[in-house]
Amino acid sequence: MDNPLILTFDVGTQSARCLLVKTDGSFEDIHQVKYETPYYSPNPGWAEQKADFYYEQICEAGKIIAERNKDKLDRVIAVTLTVIRDTVLCLDKDNKPLRDIILWLDKRQADFNDPFPLYKKALFKLVGMGEATKIIYQASVCNWIMQYQPEIWEKTAKYVMLPTYLNYRITGNLVDSEANMIGHIPFDYQKRVWRSKNNLNRCICDVPSDKCCDLVKSGEELGKISKEFSEKTGIPEGLPLIATGSDKGCETVGLSVVHKNQAAISLGTTATVQLALKKYVEPQRFMPAYPAVPNDMFNPEIEIYRGFWLISWFINEFGAKDEMEAKELGIHTEKLLDEKIKELPPGCDGLLLQPYWTPGVINPTSKGAVIGFSDHHTRYHLYRAIIEGLGFELYHSLKNMEKRAKLNIDEVYIAGGGARSDIVCQIFADIIGLPVKTIQTHEACSIGASMVAFISKGVFKDYDDAIASMVHNKKVFMPNEENHKAYMVIYKSAYSKIFGSLEHIYKKTIKLTKRFERRQKI
Repeated sequence: MDNPLILTFDVGTQSARCLLVKTDGSFEDIHQVKYETPYYSPNPGWAEQKADFYYEQICEAGKIIAERNKDKLDRVIAVTLTVIRDTVLCLDKDNKPLRDIILWLDKRQADFNDPFPLYKKALFKLVGMGEATKIIYQASVCNWIMQYQPEIWEKTAKYVMLPTYLNYRITGNLVDSEANMIGHIPFDYQKRVWRSKNNLNRCICDVPSDKCCDLVKSGEELGKISKEFSEKTGIPEGLPLIATGSDKGCETVGLSVVHKNQAAISLGTTATVQLALKKYVEPQRFMPAYPAVPNDMFNPEIEIYRGFWLISWFINEFGAKDEMEAKELGIHTEKLLDEKIKELPPGCDGLLLQPYWTPGVINPTSKGAVIGFSDHHTRYHLYRAIIEGLGFELYHSLKNMEKRAKLNIDEVYIAGGGARSDIVCQIFADIIGLPVKTIQTHEACSIGASMVAFISKGVFKDYDDAIASMVHNKKVFMPNEENHKAYMVIYKSAYSKIFGSLEHIYKKTIKLTKRFERRQKI
């Protein structure tokens, strides 16, 4: 077929998009549906959404694209879907939702009532994973449902991720890609199968095997567009829905990162750095490498759970005047703030920020820290310190992964909302000491998902072939060597020592906070 198209759905935390993607990586059309209410919170820290909310959003976006492109739908050869991770539903025997969706943002915790067998507790403690397994157990939504909604769990026939349910609504088949199984589920990331009953880690989130969905490889057909979905959207019935992978995995491929010398940085709500390797390498001790969208690869990844969310936090807490000024100038607040920090020196005149606003599994006692305040610092110093802190932490993570994988990264691609800022990209290039590249579009996730389908349908022979056609470098930010040297002095002499120096204080403040909370309850 001449000029084939892939129709791609990209379901995010804040919005859903439907795109018609061309073989050169450009778009025939795009429609975005922004959520009026991204989630609701029945209790503080919870994040839920109505069971069919995301399905309705993609139906709306798909219908508008279909109506605007009636004369082009015959060029669509396949449909793909990529979705946020670690977002789950409970389905009954008829695949009907039993409760609302629980999002990856949710912070509820299950009770840890000594649930592990004695010999496993001893093994976890022996290898230094005692505290980490407790944290993972408490964060696993399945355990919370078992404890607090046992009547729901008893009726649950399938416990699925959000993309699995959307696949079902689109095709009628409850099946998903191995590369989508990223979350608090009993999945063996190295073997790409559900964990066996004898697996050491199965007890951490012990969802019975019969409650787990069937899996296929990326690039395989999940099913056909159903009559019901076609009637609701106008997308032709019978088109194949091709299995892809998670939003971050698709973004990494869409940035052209498929070789061991490359890294993908995503500056979204959660900031991440991912590699693409043929061998399985844990990015941190005891943390899995995720299955990549290419079936023979893995994506070691380290996350900063509150990544560029910190920019929104700063504006909400300190940027009222800047918001007003930006509104008068007719520009985004971030654009105004970028101008304000351009002349500030690397290191923000001695102000350092460690972006642990939410602790990680490996460092559960970590807290955010801002060090070095003096009377000449302004809120703009703090704003730049946030950006530099994220840069230092992602550099630190990248270097640790390089060491564990015994390789050297020499090519860095960057995407996500933060990558829209030239000064952010330049600061990251200066910290990392390598050229930082952006591509022709901010829709890297959709490019990656569409690549999978084009390869599956024989338009491209492999990922290198698809990348050569679909990914085009837009800007290359070369590191300023003088700035890089300054940043390395700061990193080695100060930033890399913050956590070790403050950990004992973090532990004490956590104990004091818990003690205060207990007194308040009394």
